[in-house]
Amino acid sequence: MSAVSRFRVPRPRTAAGKVAGVVGAAVGVAAAGLAAGVATERALVRRLKADPADPYAGEDFGAQRYDEAYRLELPDGTDIHVEVVEPTRPVPGHPTVVLVHGFCLDMGTFHFQRQLLAERGDYRVVAYDQPGHGRSGRLESGEYDLAALGHTLRRVIDRTAPEGPLVLVGHSMGGMTIMAFAEAYPEFFGDRVVGTVLMATSGGLLAETKLVAPALLGRVGSPVLFMMSTTTRYGGLVIDRARKSTSNVAWLLTRRYGFGTPKPSPALVSYVERMNSRTSADTVTRYLRTLATHSRFPALAALSGTPVLVVVGDKDMITPVVHSDEIVRRLPHAEYLKIRDSGHVVMLEHADEVNAALERFLEAL
Repeated sequence: MSAVSRFRVPRPRTAAGKVAGVVGAAVGVAAAGLAAGVATERALVRRLKADPADPYAGEDFGAQRYDEAYRLELPDGTDIHVEVVEPTRPVPGHPTVVLVHGFCLDMGTFHFQRQLLAERGDYRVVAYDQPGHGRSGRLESGEYDLAALGHTLRRVIDRTAPEGPLVLVGHSMGGMTIMAFAEAYPEFFGDRVVGTVLMATSGGLLAETKLVAPALLGRVGSPVLFMMSTTTRYGGLVIDRARKSTSNVAWLLTRRYGFGTPKPSPALVSYVERMNSRTSADTVTRYLRTLATHSRFPALAALSGTPVLVVVGDKDMITPVVHSDEIVRRLPHAEYLKIRDSGHVVMLEHADEVNAALERFLEAL
């Protein structure tokens, strides 16, 4: 018996079950549609998790100090969870660092970067959960839109840092959000925004990405996106239950598609998978169209007069290196860091290297 047939997931019988199977398999770190050969046996997951040398086994992920946390209400009624960390050793002229996370994640993505900045104590930090993610509210109706996410970033800035210099740090969809912000508010760059960090993100080239699910986006296109979005409005709870019942598959997909090291920290994998699993299937599908149509290379021109740091893992399977290559081709002044043996969650998997680069970048401003 082949490995594939041994671990084949039973085919759902109902229409809602079929969609649940598709979405449940597709949702990994940022979803990936190649679950056919992934083993689901609990024994395999237990063995992979049982690593006595795991350096992060005792890490209290998600626990971060903050000085202010509040809800920011958007015009459509969606409320955004925001946290602000004030510097303990403020330095005049230092920018406020704004952290913008990616798809199916939350502000906890920047766990180690917040630790670094808190230990330094000389930078003010703003972090928030994107709509439909983490502790932020969901959109009541319609689809999510990257342009709207750019406007949300503007509202966060207006509320938390209405004056003074800014450094924007975006991972994956967070980087796309910064591009949408630059498209709408190019005048901010050079005046307010004095530096930008783009991690594992894309300005377009969506045919090359696995950000959502290549089988759905690259091959079948918008009709299926519409079907998926419509179906989950009625079957979202069914799909969420299916995802929970296949948590071992989700963990293995997260390990495979989110990380690049041969044996990533099981605690890190579990942490990313928990963030991912908290994002509802309804939210996932309502982001599909805006991610599939993202193309903002012209918006990068707004960044051409300010320092830029581009970071990518050389084994990123979700937004491959070609995406960062294209960003740097259009921003040749950017510092470019490719991190060996790293996947999509580069700032977690190789936190020391990313933190060192971030420190150098901030100190050079």
